[in-house]
Parts: sequence; C-alpha cells; structure tokens
Amino acid sequence: MSHSTANVMPFFDAATFTVSYLVYDCVGGRAAIIDPVLDYDAKSGRTSTKNAQKILEAVRELNLTVDWILETHAHADHVSAAAWLQMQIGGKIAIGQGIDQVQQIFKPMFGLEPDFATDGRQFDHLFVAGERFSIGLLSAEILFVPGHTPADVAYLIGDALFVGDTIFMPDVGTARCDFPGGDAGTLFDSVQQLYALPDRTRVFVCHDYLPENRVQYQWETTIAAQKQHNVHIRIDTLRDDFIALRQARDKTLAVPALILPSIQINIRAGHLPPADVNGKQFLKIPLNVL
Repeated sequence: MSHSTANVMPFFDAATFTVSYLVYDCVGGRAAIIDPVLDYDAKSGRTSTKNAQKILEAVRELNLTVDWILETHAHADHVSAAAWLQMQIGGKIAIGQGIDQVQQIFKPMFGLEPDFATDGRQFDHLFVAGERFSIGLLSAEILFVPGHTPADVAYLIGDALFVGDTIFMPDVGTARCDFPGGDAGTLFDSVQQLYALPDRTRVFVCHDYLPENRVQYQWETTIAAQKQHNVHIRIDTLRDDFIALRQARDKTLAVPALILPSIQINIRAGHLPPADVNGKQFLKIPLNVL
C-alpha cells in the first residue's frame, strides 16, 4: 500500500536563504533529503556541517533510512552537503540527467582537471524526465523543468512538489535565467508543466528572500496559489510578456556571492576537489569571466 501524503520537515539556512527538506513516509520508515547545505565561509575558505548536522539528527531521531539525497540542480548560491551526508547515513545522490550540460559549460570556465568527467558520473543516479521511483511507501516522479539551468528537475513525492529554484513563493516570483545555459522561454514552458498539476498540490520552494511586505520566511504554498498570485507568472501570463519581464529583471541582479565555490563543488555531487600535490584542496577563481 502506498501513501499519498508525504511527511516534510524543512531546514532553513538564513545565510544563503536556502530551504533543505527531509521527506519521509513514516517514523521508522524510508526518507529522502533534498538540497542539503554545506556551510561555507567565503572569507576563510572553511567548510562546516552545522546545517547538515540538523538533518542528520532528525534522521536519527525519527529512525529513518535514507534512500536518496536529491539535488534539484547544481546550485550557484550554496554548497551541497550531499557527499558529507552520504558518508554519514548512506543514500544515493541523484540529479537530473541535464547535469552533463552544466558540467560541459563549467569545466573549461574553471579549468578543471583533464580527467574531470562531464557525463554526470559523479552522481549515483541521473533521473530522466517522467521517471518514477519510490521512497518507502511514497511514490515519486521526476518533472524536467529547465530554464534556470539546463539540469533543473522538480520532485513530485506523494502530494508534495519540490520545485528547486524554478518558482519561489508567489510574492517572490521565479528564478533568474541569465546563468550559462539558462533561458526565460524555457522556464516559462517548465512552469506550465507545474501548473498542470492539481491545484491542491503542496509546493515547497528552495529559497525565500523575504519581500518587503512580509515579516516571516515562508517556503510552502500550493499550485493554486502560484497560478493565481505569482508576481512573475500567473496562469494567464503570456509567454512573451514573461520573457520580457524576466530578461529585464535579470539585467539588474548581482552575481550570487557563492557562485564560484558552489558550482565547482556542486557539479561534483558535493565532493570537494581532489587534493593537490601538497595534499591541500583548492578552489579556482577565474578572473574576468562572469
């Protein structure tokens, strides 16, 4: 017997405005972790696991078995804790198969080692559009939603939809599309796929940026609320109008503070770069590229 209602536990990181999720079927059952954050201090280059430890503690308190560590895409605003969590509690690290396109874009940009593979093999599993899988008693489905990046996927787990950066809370809008491989028209088409889901579907976003008229961070909404109230793309928004709005807005946005360290690590499934000849690990900062 399968369950249609997913248990969802959020973990908000105020430093990067990121929401990670622990999704499970029942206490003592099976679970997935979505978009976990590894703490990174840009001033010192130090990583730590304060955020990921909270998820780990919840897994153990609920006596869960983690089957999956799921990435919605290769994030540009925070470093992934997927590899560290896998070392602690197991689970397959997975992402959409479009990650190969992202790796092919960024390997030359960062001058990564010649043997760095650009076919996604760093991940344990690459999901294809429409693929179905299970998390214990929960049924899950992959929705391919590129536009923000070529690799974005959304996870429909029971009655809960995890949209990554595709859309945010209705009063925040949609993801930027000016990163390499991004495209506003493609994002519009992806959102139409989400809006075709039942109105009652619970929607969980990956970030919240607290607009001026709101005093508390939020991360859960519904498809109905998005279709009616999303400030960038409602159900009646025209494609050309959205493209014009999104492109104009993207021109005003600053580069994410952690894009350079994040991308290098996240396209490796959260693994840090291999050690240099002196035994130390290094990130690269390409000059005058972004």
